[in-house]
Amino acid sequence: MSYRSLLTRPVLAWCAVSAAARVPVAMAPLALVFLVRERPGGYSLGAVLAACYVVGEIAGAPLLGARLRPERARRQLAGGLAGGAAAFTGLGLPHGAHPVLLGALACVAGAAPAAAGGGMRALLTALVPPGAVTRAMSLESMLGSGVWAAAPAATTGLALGAAPYAPMLLAGGLMAASVAGLWLLPGGWAADDTDRGGASVTRLLARAWPVYLLGAASMTLLALAELVLPALLEQRGVAVGWAGPLLVGYALGMGVGAFLYGLRPWPGRLPVQGLVLLAGVTGCVLVLALAPSPAAVAAGLLVGGVLQAGVSLSRNLTLRQVLPPSVLAAGFSVMYASVGAGYAVTGALAGGLLRVAAPSTAILAGVGLTVLVAGVAAVAEHRTYRAAASSGPVQEPVSEAGPADSADPGAVARKVRR
Repeated sequence: MSYRSLLTRPVLAWCAVSAAARVPVAMAPLALVFLVRERPGGYSLGAVLAACYVVGEIAGAPLLGARLRPERARRQLAGGLAGGAAAFTGLGLPHGAHPVLLGALACVAGAAPAAAGGGMRALLTALVPPGAVTRAMSLESMLGSGVWAAAPAATTGLALGAAPYAPMLLAGGLMAASVAGLWLLPGGWAADDTDRGGASVTRLLARAWPVYLLGAASMTLLALAELVLPALLEQRGVAVGWAGPLLVGYALGMGVGAFLYGLRPWPGRLPVQGLVLLAGVTGCVLVLALAPSPAAVAAGLLVGGVLQAGVSLSRNLTLRQVLPPSVLAAGFSVMYASVGAGYAVTGALAGGLLRVAAPSTAILAGVGLTVLVAGVAAVAEHRTYRAAASSGPVQEPVSEAGPADSADPGAVARKVRR
């Protein structure tokens, strides 16, 4: 089954609705900075508003995601997206409002639609036959990469060419359009609460903590690659302006990696695949820290992007293994929050280290933290897998394309960076 087989009316409608919901999320942090940058201390205020937005997302994704129910997913997703559309519009209309009000609206804009990503991903799996899930998820990942590559340029053009609040109004309009578009899609997906074996949703989500921790560990590498890159280029004597094109190459690499991962089956169990790919990304980040050549830095980012996509794909498919279908959307939402938290923590660590150490040293310290966290998660995941195998065979998802699934790689990462 090829990617062309996915070009059906339901999947194309899903892509349109998903893009309309994701573009505002991708625009938000940079748009918040532009919204207030002309005020006194505007850049500092913009950073605070962006932080409020990300905190809202990290809190809202697990709280609202755990309440998503397959049989009424459309109504729940519509409510969250409608709340986000209202908050974005509220940020754009009274754009001269008090900072406290803007901060509250930014927090709501992040929290209200935070579970939509997990719900939309679970809905996508219901739109395609089992043998096409792999490529469908890879298609979702490529769509997300395109959105995240285009959103910053669109935000900057609107804010500078039209008005500082124009990106917020566009974001509100797009998210409102995604609410209407939900009625082009099924109302939910098939799932039976009995698949939980009597366990609560919270307990089932907690059992998957090694998967979330490995997802957070992979995002620490992305944080290092993005946040420390400008300072690293200065250390190497390279113009800081090259950071933008280099990160575009990283994003393109992730899109290519998602495409390749869905083309064919790959050897090894999913947890092993994730660890091998994570080791490859770690090596690429080490190249950034140790290689003096700008060409080596560019190559490290490009290859690292390709491998990072595979890490995200394998992590989410592992999540599909360990969680029953009725709580899968909640699991995707918790994963989203965990990788965002991992990115934010690493960003804070890198910022502190840059005050007292060279950028290359900060990267090496971050790599050490990643290896430590990944090691703890890998040991715990192996024990969980072995315990499940002793009680019965572990069910590996089988598809014509092979074992793969998708996240939205770098989504929260870019928001925190902006």
